[in-house]
Amino acid sequence: MEVQWYRIEGEFAVLDQAISYAARAHAGQMRKDGTTPYIAHPLRVMTIICRTFGVDDETILAAAALHDVIEDTTKDYDSIAHHFGPDVAQLVADMSKDGRLPEKRREDEYHAQIARASWKARLIKLADCLDNVGDALDERMCGRACKTAERALELVHPDDPPAVQKAADILRQKLRLIRSA
Repeated sequence: MEVQWYRIEGEFAVLDQAISYAARAHAGQMRKDGTTPYIAHPLRVMTIICRTFGVDDETILAAAALHDVIEDTTKDYDSIAHHFGPDVAQLVADMSKDGRLPEKRREDEYHAQIARASWKARLIKLADCLDNVGDALDERMCGRACKTAERALELVHPDDPPAVQKAADILRQKLRLIRSA
């Protein structure tokens, strides 16, 4: 199926659809604080990519809005590919852990998966880490989010485009600020 990218009054129609799809998929889910709707996280990740990292690629932004849909909802690759095309679906799949695996193996395989993925997936992962570090509720959660961020920074390739290098620098700065506090 060919996905048509079109603009409505200067706005990205596919991105609007991705936000709505993600909101419906995550309906009823909450962040760890028990009060924040889960959808706030993928929308912040998308916003970080756009406003903080300066990337406005429709495919990346749509995948960022959808990045936890396969992992945390009943939606699958085929559904995302049907609605948003194979490029968005692949990025979302790249961002998804295999919940069937034991935790240690799941984390190791996920790390390797992101390393093999396109630079676009690494960019989304860096934004995901930046949001999770900033949204940590306590020292324990912050410590875990920082370790995940450090591991994500190991995945940045020297030949990744400037957007990824900029994102990595921003995340490193955030981690330095946390460590010095």
